[in-house]
Amino acid sequence: MNVAFIPVRGGSKSIPLKNIKILNGRPLVYWVLRAACECKYLSRVYVATDSEEIKRVVEEFQNGEERELFSKTIVTGRSAESASDTASTEFAMLEFAAQYEFDTIALIQATSPLLSGADLDRGFEAFGEEGVDSVLSVVPQKRFRWHLNSAGNVEPINYDVFHRPRRQDFSGDLVENGAFYITSRQKLFESRNRLSGRIRAVEMSEETFLEIDEPSDWITIEALMKKKGLYAPVAGLSGIRLFLTDCDGCLTDGGMYYSEQGDELKKFNTRDGMGFQLLREQGILTGIITSENRALNQRRAEKLKLDIIEQGCQDKVAVIDRLCRELQLDWKQVLYIGDDRNDLAVMQKAGVSCCPADAISEVREYADYVTQTKGGSGVIREVTELLLANRKTG
Repeated sequence: MNVAFIPVRGGSKSIPLKNIKILNGRPLVYWVLRAACECKYLSRVYVATDSEEIKRVVEEFQNGEERELFSKTIVTGRSAESASDTASTEFAMLEFAAQYEFDTIALIQATSPLLSGADLDRGFEAFGEEGVDSVLSVVPQKRFRWHLNSAGNVEPINYDVFHRPRRQDFSGDLVENGAFYITSRQKLFESRNRLSGRIRAVEMSEETFLEIDEPSDWITIEALMKKKGLYAPVAGLSGIRLFLTDCDGCLTDGGMYYSEQGDELKKFNTRDGMGFQLLREQGILTGIITSENRALNQRRAEKLKLDIIEQGCQDKVAVIDRLCRELQLDWKQVLYIGDDRNDLAVMQKAGVSCCPADAISEVREYADYVTQTKGGSGVIREVTELLLANRKTG
């Protein structure tokens, strides 16, 4: 039997509770857990943790709308010793192996969210080849490497400075990306190491060299995931009947512009107008809920032919409660887009919550979907496309 072992501990000095911090709309551990569950060669996927909070988050995956995908998942404990700052990953692997029976183990690092099920499939196919005892994931890099010698000078490691190769003729190096390692239970006990014997490498794409260890890595990888279109499915979209949004920071860029005459101006995006039209064609009610009270908001709502414009809202939850009663709808049928603290209470009750890419961090961490676009740059259109795509495939 082939199993995956994903060690995730509650302690992290660089990023507190890093393994369940939201990355691109889902907790960090979600991404590697999904990849492991999508691997056709894995029978069980064990998440080993010392944290009750992490355990609860993983169990939410198991019991949520994607429970079929996560049906292979088993949450198991780990000792405080194996989850300490000084314990090696091998210590945790051996502790696990002493408790569970399996033939082959894939160690998967939660800090490699760009890992895919297809990558793991290739890893197990390499492991199944004749004469292979262990497999690791690597990234090919064509970089000229140097090291510092005892005299304080540097020497080239992988090329001759007098015969510098052209990039297209340079084979470069294979570098561990830390995504996964595969070995047998027998070899693990014999060597007490994740790798031993005859080792085969499986290449992954160059961007997977990045791991999340520092806050700056988080920002880089999240941007890369958005660029590659890597999003988790958004639950609840099929039942949406009421599409509501805040105004400033969502429909606009949040800026306040004034003419020479002192007139207040706002910048809206025309693509959002088409988004609202597409929603109307699907029979979805649309509206703006804002704490402001401005005539230009009213004019924009009328031009967009929105069903609802509620201004001067100090208690948005109470306003939407009333709307749901009047329209005979449930909160689960409401999609709301917000960008700031005064939107959080609504987002916590709405069936689906979304926010722009430049929303405050608290809102981004809570939202079911964070758009690639910033406020005023087509946020409504992007969320509309997401909702309509779900209806076509749902």
